[in-house]
Amino acid sequence: MSFTTRNVRSYWDEVNLSLLGTRVSDEGVARDLAYAGSSSHVSVLPVAGIFGANASGKSTILRAMMDMREIVLGSFRQGSQESKLPRQRFLLRAESVERPSSFEVDLVLNGVRWQYGFEINDDQVLDEYAYHYPHGKQALVFYRSGDDNDPKFGSAFRSPGRAFVRLVRKNALLLSVAGAVADSTGDDRQGVVALIGSLFIWFQHNFDVAVPDSRELRIGHTAGRLENSSARTRITRLLRAADLGITKIERRRMDTDPELVEWMQQMPRIRREVDEESEPQREVRVTTPDDVRLYHSGTEEPVAIDSQYESQGTLTWVGLLGPALDALAAGSVLLVDELDSSLHPHLVRQFVRLFQYPKTNPLCAQLIFNAHDHTILGDSRQRTLGRDQIWFTEKDSTGATTLYPMVELGPKSDEALGRRYLQGRYGGVPRLNPAAFDQATDPTES
Repeated sequence: MSFTTRNVRSYWDEVNLSLLGTRVSDEGVARDLAYAGSSSHVSVLPVAGIFGANASGKSTILRAMMDMREIVLGSFRQGSQESKLPRQRFLLRAESVERPSSFEVDLVLNGVRWQYGFEINDDQVLDEYAYHYPHGKQALVFYRSGDDNDPKFGSAFRSPGRAFVRLVRKNALLLSVAGAVADSTGDDRQGVVALIGSLFIWFQHNFDVAVPDSRELRIGHTAGRLENSSARTRITRLLRAADLGITKIERRRMDTDPELVEWMQQMPRIRREVDEESEPQREVRVTTPDDVRLYHSGTEEPVAIDSQYESQGTLTWVGLLGPALDALAAGSVLLVDELDSSLHPHLVRQFVRLFQYPKTNPLCAQLIFNAHDHTILGDSRQRTLGRDQIWFTEKDSTGATTLYPMVELGPKSDEALGRRYLQGRYGGVPRLNPAAFDQATDPTES
């Protein structure tokens, strides 16, 4: 899988994040996926980690993926003929208003390689295209240009394409229209609708994001998984394995817990699962800080502790488990912003390894995260990530972000990656002047 974008948030020039394996992939990490029309395999990495200074654009690449997802899922259903497209362009250059913003994904879907992308400005879709490789060679699914609102379909899809082409408008993606039609008809005989609908469904179930501000919501999501006995067992085991002193986890039911009922009644409003990192197509559910109750080892029996008394690290771990288990079960893509926030480095490494190893990740779910902790990079003897799984972000003098992989820098197989990263060998570290800090706090300086 790869993701490419341009003129989005802090990215002015085109950048590409690739999870394709390389010749330096660590043994046993890259997965060989078969795809239609080829006797060979594509090598796919299950994890990518992004490192860089504060405000260098580490979180921005995750947000750009969510931007693409939001436009795909919502440009038709949530818009009208006059609606502006929700574009997050690069703000530090005036010409970004005129320059299109672009997105593209390259992925293997149901054993077939797909390429899908589009260019937009504030008012309309300028280009949109989808290609697939059902027999190993590129075949057109559809293409549209902003100058011509009549999409062009590949030969196999021209007739069924008429089923929804009349619904296409200049400020909505054709894929967004196809997804709405597929949902409304539920008819697999719709040909191109069903085929493109599978791509739409991929966007529905991928690019889920875990950000620090959504922790409470993710704890609620983990609580919802406790209804399934198998998931509850796995969650309990992962809590115990994390050495948090927790022996059991339970979901508190509002209708049977008087204290929780009173708390809900006093709420000024229901918090909805929408923030700047998520998108409004997500199912909205009621969540509370007391959705779960954790039991700790006591001298005589386990003791229930309310979440307000739990450590930040414990709550962070609980909030990651639900989304992680979902991704591992579905083979989907999970984005985690600031993975190392409030978690011990050893626990971070174990979380990454859930995705790295085929035994715990048999469907090749993918984890894309950013972090500051250099110990995740490891040394010459012990590494969490391979050399081709490490990416860096830097900002140039114009404020634009550059995203580049470690493999471009030619690191040796026995290189102490974490130590050399701190030394600035790979870039991606802040350029700090201690004298400037001293001067800023010196009371004698006016």
